[in-house]
Amino acid sequence: MFKSLSFWVILALVAGLVFGALAAPWAKGAYGEVFVSLEAVGTLWLNALRMTVIPLVFSLLVTGIASVADAASTGRLAVRSLIVFAVLLLSATAYAVSVLPAVFSFWPIDPGAAEVFISGAGARAVEAAEPPHLGDWIAALAPSNPVAAAAEGAILPLVVFAIFFGFAATRLPLPQREPMVAFFRALSDTMIVIVQWVLIAAPVGVFALSLGVGLRSGLEAAGLLVQYLAIACLVTAGVSVLGCVFAVVWGRMSIKTFVSGAAPVLAVAFSTQSSLASLPLMVARTRDAMGLSPRVVNLTLPLAVAVFRMTSPVTNLVVVYFMAAVFGLEFTPQQIFAGSLVAVAVSVGSVGLPGQISFVASVAPIAIAMGVPLELLGILLAVEVIPDIFRTVGNVTGDMAAAAIVEKGARKSSVDASG
Repeated sequence: MFKSLSFWVILALVAGLVFGALAAPWAKGAYGEVFVSLEAVGTLWLNALRMTVIPLVFSLLVTGIASVADAASTGRLAVRSLIVFAVLLLSATAYAVSVLPAVFSFWPIDPGAAEVFISGAGARAVEAAEPPHLGDWIAALAPSNPVAAAAEGAILPLVVFAIFFGFAATRLPLPQREPMVAFFRALSDTMIVIVQWVLIAAPVGVFALSLGVGLRSGLEAAGLLVQYLAIACLVTAGVSVLGCVFAVVWGRMSIKTFVSGAAPVLAVAFSTQSSLASLPLMVARTRDAMGLSPRVVNLTLPLAVAVFRMTSPVTNLVVVYFMAAVFGLEFTPQQIFAGSLVAVAVSVGSVGLPGQISFVASVAPIAIAMGVPLELLGILLAVEVIPDIFRTVGNVTGDMAAAAIVEKGARKSSVDASG
């Protein structure tokens, strides 16, 4: 459904931009109210997406942490795999926050294009808020009232509470824990159904949003979208390189063995945009071409597909940094740390969701934590299908690199035990 929907969404984006650019003279005349109403449809659609963010993120984090805890209970090999996943996720996040400022410094957003893009998307230009003192920021990490934090959109304290809640739930006896996890799984599934309903109307919503952009900025917005796509694809492709480096340096595998073994799998990932669809060939190639043991492969790779997305923090931070650059915002160290923490946390919860749903569930909390308005999300969602190709390729590379690293650790443990 979502692949065919992506075609219509991109078509609606182009149609809205072109129609808006051509119809700009009419919007200033007798038909002005009609165009205002059409733009309101886009705002309505975007708000319908935003209304699911808080309950979806909280419930996904709780159930995601519970699934990781259950996976860890399967033994030392699973625990080792989870540790490797955590290190790779943190490394990918550090890569993103290090590279992105340099990328936007080398290829800055044109202020004039950004201004018309913002006005066209129906958003207001914003000024950077006064950063809080470090002590106040630390004290605010734990919400005194989680319900009030949710109502106010204070996403970082809510994420901290959800993490504690999820881990605390794993300490309950099974008869108590199972109904609670089932409730939050049902809540997240319900929010996903709502998002799916909203996404059915994505061509209409994106057309209305892009119409407003076209009315005010003409086709100048296309240049910004091309810049976003180029940066998103380039930075996300770097995750694959990072995965190869980890496989060689930490996993002690030759670059030739890793690349030749992974190449057919990456071709499947590129064409299907699905880590799950790539799993059978991933298993075969890591066993046969890379020489990894079936014991490691059969546990680590399915676990990686279930709970690990190496590109998630990177691609989501690309979106947030791009929106911040359009709005002319600069981040404080506290905001970068907050965004990084939320990016890593939501990467676990959003695993397994279709790309367009995980885009909303993952990017919005990071943007809120870093103080970036969400008004541009609807436009960027329309072109998400292109960066999603590089997301999948990077995720598959990370999965296979993790398997190589776990294999090295398992062999070392076997040698130590026999010695």
